[in-house]
Amino acid sequence: MEQIILGLVLSFIVGFYAIPVIITVANQKKLYDIPNERKIHTTPVSSLGGLGIFVAFMMGLLVATDSASSIKGFQYLIAAFMVIFFFGIKDDILILSPLKKFIGQIIVACILVFKAELVITNMHGFLGIHAITHASGCLLTIFTIIVIMNAFNLIDGVDGLAGTVSVITSVAFGFFNWVNGDIFYSVLAFSFAASVFSFLIYNYSPAKIFMGDTGAMLSGAVNAILVIHFIATAKQATAFPIEAAPAMGFGVLLMPLLDTLRVFALRMIHGRSPFYPDRNHLHHFLLDRGFSHTQVTLTIAASALAFISLTYFLLPIGVTWVILVQIVIFFTAVYTLYLTRPNKAQVSKMRVIKVDFEEKEKTSTGTSVIN
Repeated sequence: MEQIILGLVLSFIVGFYAIPVIITVANQKKLYDIPNERKIHTTPVSSLGGLGIFVAFMMGLLVATDSASSIKGFQYLIAAFMVIFFFGIKDDILILSPLKKFIGQIIVACILVFKAELVITNMHGFLGIHAITHASGCLLTIFTIIVIMNAFNLIDGVDGLAGTVSVITSVAFGFFNWVNGDIFYSVLAFSFAASVFSFLIYNYSPAKIFMGDTGAMLSGAVNAILVIHFIATAKQATAFPIEAAPAMGFGVLLMPLLDTLRVFALRMIHGRSPFYPDRNHLHHFLLDRGFSHTQVTLTIAASALAFISLTYFLLPIGVTWVILVQIVIFFTAVYTLYLTRPNKAQVSKMRVIKVDFEEKEKTSTGTSVIN
């Protein structure tokens, strides 16, 4: 327990004091995410929050982890995080092409699968499938890691959203590992959650800094590691043993995962690249309804918590049926939002009203409001 508290507290303190320094340096050096027609925010804001998250997380994890040499694959987890850092920080400052980012994600996935030996080896009855071959498991795991990394990257569209969801998912996995005495993965989860929480203090609307690709991809990688470990160990857990582990893991990550898979599918159906930018994400639907950034974040965060709770109580019906129910509920809700969305004229009118309101806020407070 002392290790968990040490990692959590240290990660939060380092992040809390490091991020304001990063904001100051970024402002002085004009290292901004410049608004354009595809961006939601309207004033330049730094995207280097991931740097603070990374430093805080590494500090908490490394200091709080005892006997690192005895932890299987520990050095390869750190190596994967380092790859994410270098690819992410370059993209946050200089912008990488989608292909180069994808190559970086493949490298990270291969390190985790072939060196850290994080491999999904059992589907626990999903679609009637149980044990799978090592080769199939490796391919499935690489696909899973890449999808989760992109999922957290792509929901980073409004202030506080990706960070809040990441804290929820990391804490959920951390709690499970803690009650089952899995200290290292508890430290990993809680240290990361604390580092992201320290960042959120400066990221809630109006945001002073964004997490950028460094923070978003790191969030995805950490949660991918946690869910793969969860699937491998949940059935044998001493506290809250879970037969339908894939369904529970899917339920924890459902909001970013299904939204990303849905958007990817829509883009490919229309003959576009999965990484082609558009306004089809769930947070775009809510913004078009006039929701503020905080309202969007709280709505999706509450939905994530609801799905976690619902999934846990549905587990007795079996892994396949649980996942089917999850998918049906999610897509029914999204389709309802789509059918009842305001038309373009209404959306334009709401944006004009919003801009006028923000201009008044700037005039009265003397501060910039990020949207």
